[in-house]
Amino acid sequence: MGEDATLEHGEGQRIGDVTDKHRFDEAALDAWMASNVAGYAGGLAVRQFAGGASNPTFLLESGGKRYVLRKKPPGQLLQSAHQVDREYRVMKALGPTDVPVPVMRGLCTDPDVIGTSFYVMDFLEGRIFRDAALPGMEPAERAAIYDELNATLAKLHKVDWKAAGLGDYGKPGNYFERQIARWTRQYRDAPLDPVPDMDRLIEELPAHIPADDSVSIAHGDYRLENVMFHPTEPRLVAVLDWELSTIGHPLADLGYSGFLWHSHGAGWGSLDGVDLAASGIPKEAEWIEAYRQRTGRDRIEGWNFLLAFSVFRLASISHGVHARALAGITPTAQAGENGCPILAAQALELLHRKDFA
Repeated sequence: MGEDATLEHGEGQRIGDVTDKHRFDEAALDAWMASNVAGYAGGLAVRQFAGGASNPTFLLESGGKRYVLRKKPPGQLLQSAHQVDREYRVMKALGPTDVPVPVMRGLCTDPDVIGTSFYVMDFLEGRIFRDAALPGMEPAERAAIYDELNATLAKLHKVDWKAAGLGDYGKPGNYFERQIARWTRQYRDAPLDPVPDMDRLIEELPAHIPADDSVSIAHGDYRLENVMFHPTEPRLVAVLDWELSTIGHPLADLGYSGFLWHSHGAGWGSLDGVDLAASGIPKEAEWIEAYRQRTGRDRIEGWNFLLAFSVFRLASISHGVHARALAGITPTAQAGENGCPILAAQALELLHRKDFA
């Protein structure tokens, strides 16, 4: 999930020694870098970015250059999770487009090198905003940051995914049907007690799928915390955390980003208590309309479904994260509570609320 991606780059991130659980053969990595990364100077130093519950992320320093390594976590993994090779592939493909991504340096799928698949990319300087309210800024800067976030999402969905070499990156069409099935499997694969509201969502969501069957690259986790902005300008310099990306439906990303106006969890992002009119942050309807105009759509169909589907995915992910925490697989110190029941209840509420106006 996004909490790892937000720790990948930038100044002021929490960086420490590699934890015992995530140690690997640094000499083997050094040899791999020497053979696969152009301009690699040797003398490798490895540190780990702290926090997160997804793919462990490391800072590599060599000869005055800095790189970021992102790898699968150790242990038994849920099906189709932690696919760092897909993250690498989509960012590599988007490099020549107008969607900003880090420069990819190399992918290794041989687990004999450091124990799991991993990729290496350039380290970037910039700002990652963990508080969606953007405290301490002027309204004009907040407005510019959110507008840039909206514009970049529209750019992503306009990319010709076949021309970018992603023709086999996912199955076009029937995206929501397939995704509901995928997240249902992931929810049921976690060795935890059933969540009644999740079972109800699994029953009800398919009947609300919009007729629109558009196809684009879908990021899968697009929100403010998963992008990087220029150190001083309200300019987006990199979209991060592509673990959930595929060839899918563009409105899935829009609905996911729109959950911000309904989220009550600061860890994911929340605008609770924010006076939107005074802050410069757009209202939900303004966010949707800006995207609609940028993409030339006549309308955005099934908004309640799009929100509910997005929260359903988050609930399934939360269920899996909690299961891994209980098993001691994730780097989190405590397992905490499972967020799935609360998210599933909210998804049902969004699905059945009065039509959005």
